[in-house]
Amino acid sequence: MDDEFIRVVRENRLVAAGDRVLVAVSGGPDSVALLALLQRSALALGIAVTAAHLDHRMRRESADDARFVARLCAKMGVELVTGSADVPVLARAVGEGLEAAARRARRQFLQETADARGCAVIALGHHRGDQAETFLHRLLRGAGTSGLAAMAMKSDRFVRPLLPFSRTRLLKFLAANGLPCVEDASNLDPRFTRNRIRHSLLPLMRSFNPRIDEHLTALSRRFSVEEDFWRQQEDRSLAEIACTDGDGMVLDCPKLLALHPALRARVLRRALEQVRGDLLEIASGHLAAIDSLLHGERPQGELHLPRAWVGRRYERLQLRPGAPVPSEPFLIEVAGPGRFSLPGGGVIEVSLVDQAGQEGIGVAEFDAAAIGFPLQLRNFRPGDRFRPAGSAGAKKLKDFFIDRRVEKEERRRLPLLVGPEILWLAGLRRCEGYRPAAGCRRVVRIVYTDSYI
Repeated sequence: MDDEFIRVVRENRLVAAGDRVLVAVSGGPDSVALLALLQRSALALGIAVTAAHLDHRMRRESADDARFVARLCAKMGVELVTGSADVPVLARAVGEGLEAAARRARRQFLQETADARGCAVIALGHHRGDQAETFLHRLLRGAGTSGLAAMAMKSDRFVRPLLPFSRTRLLKFLAANGLPCVEDASNLDPRFTRNRIRHSLLPLMRSFNPRIDEHLTALSRRFSVEEDFWRQQEDRSLAEIACTDGDGMVLDCPKLLALHPALRARVLRRALEQVRGDLLEIASGHLAAIDSLLHGERPQGELHLPRAWVGRRYERLQLRPGAPVPSEPFLIEVAGPGRFSLPGGGVIEVSLVDQAGQEGIGVAEFDAAAIGFPLQLRNFRPGDRFRPAGSAGAKKLKDFFIDRRVEKEERRRLPLLVGPEILWLAGLRRCEGYRPAAGCRRVVRIVYTDSYI
């Protein structure tokens, strides 16, 4: 088996000569077999091996597992790094299942350990049976073809050299070499979906086809090859329709809707992956909800997804790790000329001049005698009414915002200059009236500098 293992590693270019490989070792048969095979192949592959074990603290005997792994690594002469995470507490804190929380904690521990130890590769002990379980698990959750590609043999720095091997073969390898292992009692717990698949669904499917594990794994491989092609199309489309925006991303809605539905779903999935860092807990139903948001009649709407916020704002689709923080109400008294910093960013400068100049996007002028002091700077309030310049009368400010397609977040951030009425939507529109007449010698000039511009 050693020769076949080395061939699999080399043919799939899972490691390179000189690599330090971090092996995730739970103490179970799969991870012990992986550690032994990598250690025995280290010289032939030109690698150095380090082991890592995370105590999930989900069982009373988990500390015993950690001690077993420590003894095993000491006997094999392998460096071991250990860690601990209270997964039940983590799961409750973020409102996710134990399986998802354990997976997240384990991945973070492995990545941080690999960084600290200078490991270019992280090896995981998933085998062919795990691949079949993952395929069925995702199928039951409604995954599309992207999800059904299941686990790749190599994904970023993670490698899975045992995917071509069955669990039976690994157990025979352990027995032939006198290698001990421990069995995690939680692997029998029917509360976990994966365990019900392993102990109930797959055995039933094997009664119809004894080679079902092999066939499901082959189907996953075919999906994986197709995913490589689709990933190229996704990246090309994203480059054409998306741009980064701080820690988020903004997509052009018309261009997104012009894509074929199959490609559009994949582009949305890819965008979510880039914004979140992964796709854990993102299912096809979430992508369908985003598509409905795009096709809906409401020009502004939003969705709260696991570790992501998606907002449609007219022709823009925003994706962020979390919902935008709404602007707090503010009120600034303007007793006379001066410089006033705004809570949402930007500055208003108020001055008295003896001659009207030229109004522009960021400049408005008013007859000082007509508006007087004090004035106020504040943001939008429900029920506000406004007389836009050039309009026959007043209208609800909310309706004006809708007509001008002003996004929800911008409505709350936009400073309003208020005197006898709302005089100016800073940088957007002045009101009707109060203009300095010819020869007016007391003019209030307001200059707005927006930090967002």
